Amino acid sequence: MRVSAVPVRLSLLVVTLGLGLGFGLARAAAPVEVAVVQARPQAVSTGFEYDGVVEPVKQSTISSQASGRVATITVKAGDQVRAGQLLATIDDRETQTGVQRSQAQVSQADAELRNAQANAERTRELQSKGFVSKAALDTAELQLKAAKAGQDVATAGARQSALSQGFTRVTAPYDGWVLQTLSEAGDLAVPGKPLMTLYAPLPLRAVVQVPASRGETARAASRIEVQLPGPDGTGQWVAPSSRSVMPAADPVSQTIEWRLELPTAAVRGVVPGQQVRVRFVGGQAQRVVVPAAAVLRRGELTAVYVATPTGFALKAVRLGPDHGAAGVEVLAGLGPDDRVALDPVRAGLAGSRASGAAAPAAVKPASAAR
Repeated sequence: MRVSAVPVRLSLLVVTLGLGLGFGLARAAAPVEVAVVQARPQAVSTGFEYDGVVEPVKQSTISSQASGRVATITVKAGDQVRAGQLLATIDDRETQTGVQRSQAQVSQADAELRNAQANAERTRELQSKGFVSKAALDTAELQLKAAKAGQDVATAGARQSALSQGFTRVTAPYDGWVLQTLSEAGDLAVPGKPLMTLYAPLPLRAVVQVPASRGETARAASRIEVQLPGPDGTGQWVAPSSRSVMPAADPVSQTIEWRLELPTAAVRGVVPGQQVRVRFVGGQAQRVVVPAAAVLRRGELTAVYVATPTGFALKAVRLGPDHGAAGVEVLAGLGPDDRVALDPVRAGLAGSRASGAAAPAAVKPASAAR
């Protein structure tokens, strides 16, 4: 009697699938091991941090020194300008009239001076021959001195008119960028009225307002650092090249302004108005810190995964200042014996456990217990 091959093949297929499924379940049951770190106090630098703002050291409000209508504005916000470049022109018809009037006065003064010189020479010659009195010579010499003084006055008036004419052309005082324009063509320009704001891209400084109550603590800080944005999006802490403290506190906010000039090599990519962090570092103290990578942030939740006998548990924590390579300070939420997962993503997987920890014992069925 012949045995059919179909049932045999089906049996082999079922056995193969069963073995593969069992092997896959065994692989799935393998726990995910996650490295942990003990949350214990460590020696870190103490101090405090405040928000600061980047400002240009050289910033000018450009205004006209002549009165009149604004004829043209030759630049706009965001333009780069060079020292001496024309920024705006003022209607100069009145100043041109003054220049012409001054030139005419100079010509008249020159003619009067030449006439007085000729009259003084003739009078001097006649007086030497006895034809005129000494009083006539004195009068001629006084007229010559008056003519010279008149020429000086006319020359000074001409220079003043030329200077006023030059004031109708507003130029850049240094190389920089136009931050904003405050007037348009047709506006009335008067001395002191702003036309535009100009700033030099370098050097830059960080300005921070420190509460007056912490003024002495800030002055006693062993190190001051400014956190600038790095090229990869992370912040880098740099020491200011110089610092200055305003001698008085603001009467409303009760803060003291600190100006920290930033090193030129470290401000690449930093623009005025950008917010930065300023850290005043004092001594050292024991603080509970964890690596920044171990912190899980989901919306308003800030938490870490803590190892338990059965896996990991999520604990909400309240963080303090970032101490850089030392880690982030934890103000509340962790105990002295807690072990924190270094990889919160893997720690959140089902069946994950702390690296090196023993797997939890399997629970026996009720029938076997009996």
